[in-house]
Amino acid sequence: MTALLIIIVAALLGITIWQISKIFKLSQPVESDDSQIATNEDNQKQGKIFLAFIVFLYGLMIYSFWELSKFYAPGASAHSEDYDQLFFISLGLIMFVQVIIQFLIHWFAYKYRGQKGRKALFYADNDKLEFIWTIIPVITLAALIIYGLFSWSEIMNVEETDETLVVEIYAYQFDWRARYSGEDGTLGEANVRFIEGINQLGLNESDSYAQDDIITTELHLPVDRPVLFKFRSQDVLHSAYFPFFRSQMNVVPGMTTQFGFTPTTTSKEIRNSEYMVEKVKNINEIRKNNENLGPDEQNYEFEYYLLCNKICGVSHYNMQMKIVVESEEEYQKWISEQQTFGELTAQN
Repeated sequence: MTALLIIIVAALLGITIWQISKIFKLSQPVESDDSQIATNEDNQKQGKIFLAFIVFLYGLMIYSFWELSKFYAPGASAHSEDYDQLFFISLGLIMFVQVIIQFLIHWFAYKYRGQKGRKALFYADNDKLEFIWTIIPVITLAALIIYGLFSWSEIMNVEETDETLVVEIYAYQFDWRARYSGEDGTLGEANVRFIEGINQLGLNESDSYAQDDIITTELHLPVDRPVLFKFRSQDVLHSAYFPFFRSQMNVVPGMTTQFGFTPTTTSKEIRNSEYMVEKVKNINEIRKNNENLGPDEQNYEFEYYLLCNKICGVSHYNMQMKIVVESEEEYQKWISEQQTFGELTAQN
C-alpha cells in the first residue's frame, strides 16, 4: 500500500511540474523568441557545454580509477598473473580508444558548431579511411582473442598427474559440498538418482571406489599443488566463482563441467598481507557502527570463499563455502581426520 501511495504522489508531482512549465511558457512576453530554430547564440552555448562535459567526463573517469582501484583484489593462483595481464591489456586498449574518440566527438562538436554562412564539407566515401578503421580493430581483436584462448586453454586443460588433486564440487539450493577421493585416488560413481537419506550427493553405494570418498562442507586445498575441479548440480544452474583465484565455471544439471588452478597463496599469507590487513581494518570500523551486529559479528576476519555467481533462487546471496589454502602437511592432517562415505553409511 505504501509503495502504491508513493507512485501516486510521484505521478501527481510530475503532472504538477508539467502544468507549471506550461504556465511559465504562457507568461513570457510576446516579444520573447520561442522559435525552434537554433541561433548563433544557441550554437555557441551548446558547443561550450560539449567542452565542459568532456572535462567533467574525464575528471569523473580519473577519479573513479583512483578511488576504486583499491578494490581490485590480489590474485592467489598460478594463472592469476596471466589473467590479470590480459584484463589490463584489454582495459588499456579500451580506455585508449575511448579517450581519443570521446575527445574528438566533443571537440568537433565545438569546433564545427553551426555558424551563419558556414557550409558543410563532407566525403561521400573514403576507401582508405574505411580500410584503416576496419583493419586495425580486426588485428587488435584477433590478437586479444588468440591471447585469451591460450589463457583459457591453460585453465581448462589441466594435465592429470600423480600430483594433481581431483576434487568434486557439488552444488544444490543453496549450498556446496566438496568430495575428495580416498586412498584409492579415484572418485566413486555418483548420480542424482542415488540420492536418498544421508547420501546427499548420490554416491553409488555398491561402487567400491565410493566407499573411501570424503565429503566435506569446507574446501581445503594444499598450496602450490595443481587442483582439478569437477562440478555437478543437483537442481538448477549454478556458477562456481573463485574471485581471488580468477576462476569461474557454470555448474550444469545433468552434466559434469571442470577447470583447474594451482593456489599460490595460503589463507594465512593473504590474511597477513598489507592489502588485506588494511581492508579488514576498514571493514571492522564500519561494522562497529552497526547496532544490529553482536560483539562477535563485529570482528571480521578474512577467509577465501567459493560463491555462486548465478541467481539460483531466494537464498542465492548466501550460497557460499569456506576455502582454506594451507601447506601440504596441514592438508594431509586435515584430510586424515575426515570421515569416509563408507564410515558414514555404516553408522546409519
